[in-house]
Amino acid sequence: MTLHKTAADCAQGLPGAELDHPFGEDWEIFKVRGKVFLLMTEVPGRPVVILKSDPGEALALREGNSHITPGYHMNKKHWITLEDGAGIDKKLVRELVTESYRLVVDHLPKAEQPVDPHTCSGGTGASR
Repeated sequence: MTLHKTAADCAQGLPGAELDHPFGEDWEIFKVRGKVFLLMTEVPGRPVVILKSDPGEALALREGNSHITPGYHMNKKHWITLEDGAGIDKKLVRELVTESYRLVVDHLPKAEQPVDPHTCSGGTGASR
């Protein structure tokens, strides 16, 4: 599994998701309606994916996997960082990218939501 490719492939399939490079070519940022839901870069040569997460879920994920840590350069309560390692498979990466997207979409005004965040699943939700 390539962590960045798996995360990017999932993000690109989500309605309204757009790739941006506001911090230079070393950072790939995915946004929905201008709001960030996924960041990718390398931290001393290691690829990492940074995602929004429910605080309780983030804590449980960090406690259950040493390859999931607090969000790099982000709010440590609401963001997590993934890196390659045991327990980090394609299915988990896709689930966490989709959940990050849902959390962001859920806080957008209803008129700006590209999908209903409560029914969207892995980029296959119907567009509004």
